[in-house]
Amino acid sequence: MTLAAFLATWAVCLLAAVSPGPAVLMAARVGLAEGFRTGFALAAGIGVGAVAWAAAALFGLSLLFEYAPMLLTALKIGGAAFLIWLAISMWRHADEPIAEPDPTATPRSVWSAFRLGVLTQFANPKPAVFFGAVFVGMVPAETPTWTLAALLFCIFLGETLWNALVARLFALEKTRRFYMTLKHLIDRTFGGLLALLAAKVAAT
Repeated sequence: MTLAAFLATWAVCLLAAVSPGPAVLMAARVGLAEGFRTGFALAAGIGVGAVAWAAAALFGLSLLFEYAPMLLTALKIGGAAFLIWLAISMWRHADEPIAEPDPTATPRSVWSAFRLGVLTQFANPKPAVFFGAVFVGMVPAETPTWTLAALLFCIFLGETLWNALVARLFALEKTRRFYMTLKHLIDRTFGGLLALLAAKVAAT
C-alpha cells in the first residue's frame, strides 16, 4: 500500500467521521451538558468503536453480513432501539435544571462516558456498512500488518480528535450559558434528532 493510497484511505475515513450522525450528535450534547473532560472520554470511546468496526471489516465483516443478512437486520434493530432509548431519556429529563460545573466532580465518570461512546458507535450500523463496503475495498489484500495497524491508529485518531473538537466547541462557557437558558428546548431537539436517526437506521 503506497503512502498516497494510505492517506487517501484515511481521508475517506475522516470524511465519514465528520458526517452528521449519532456520534457527532452525542459529542455535542455531552460537551454541552457535562463539559470537555467527559466529552473527550466519550470521543475516545467513539474512536475505539470505529477501530472495532474497521478491524471487523478487515476480518470479513461484509462477507458475514452477505451470508447472514439477519445479523445486519438485528444490528439495525438493536442500534435503533438504543438510540430511541437515549432520545427518550433526553426528552424526559429536558426540564430538569443542570448544576453549575463543579471543578471537583464530573456529571458522570470518565469510564461511563467512554463506554457511552463505544455503545453509541456500535448502535449505529453506518460505520459497519462504511467499513465493510467502502473501507475494505480501498485496502489491498497484501497490505502488511504494520500498515493495517497504522491505518487503524489513524482512524482512531481522526474519530477521537474530531468528536473531541465538537465536544470542546459545545463545552465553551458561552455555549454552556446559552444551553442553560434553553436546556428544555435543546435537549428535546437533540432527543428528536436521535429518534429520527434511529428511524433512519432501522429503515435503511
